[in-house]
Amino acid sequence: MIRVLIVDDQVMVREGFSVLLGAMPDIEVAGEAAGGEEAVAKVAELRPDVVLMDIRMPGMNGLEATKEIVAVDSGAKVLILTTFDLDEYVYQALRAGASGFLLKDASTGQLAEGVRVVASGEALLAPTVTKRLITEFSRLGGPRPQAQERVEELTERETEVLALVAQGLSNGEIAEHLIVAESTVKTHVSRILVKLGLRDRTQAAVFAFEVGLVTPGG
Repeated sequence: MIRVLIVDDQVMVREGFSVLLGAMPDIEVAGEAAGGEEAVAKVAELRPDVVLMDIRMPGMNGLEATKEIVAVDSGAKVLILTTFDLDEYVYQALRAGASGFLLKDASTGQLAEGVRVVASGEALLAPTVTKRLITEFSRLGGPRPQAQERVEELTERETEVLALVAQGLSNGEIAEHLIVAESTVKTHVSRILVKLGLRDRTQAAVFAFEVGLVTPGG
């Protein structure tokens, strides 16, 4: 069972998500929180696998809460939910350590699948979100020298895999693209994370943007 903590300052939203996800045979709603501070405390108490996190909340907002949850290495993956489909939130949420980003108007199926994808360790980066993220990195000044030095530790194939991860491709899609076994791709991704000292695929995607492996032109 995938244990989920729902964080939103609106009671009806929390209850709605709780009913939708609770109906799934492989998902258990471990608890709810009405704000960022309560979310941080509940993560420590309940040890959920996935945190559905609203961004705009009074007091500690979702971005600040995400940073704290990721910083303590609780193992919980944060899936950001918001009504605001804006560049700044996509960028800030992923930089804060979130593993995915969904709009609140997502269907029940999309929400449940998003939870499953994030819980499995995959990054939930839809193509439209990826494009906005790339554009935002470009606006902020492009590749960072320190990050570019670190990418030299990767082999040519690992660099290629990293670029595909940043484009939002799953392991299966990368395997098909490179004509290799999916297990081989998983090995490459694991080695990339270890070599670069990254937490998950989402951090790997952000790193790829920082070093310029993926650009607004493609």
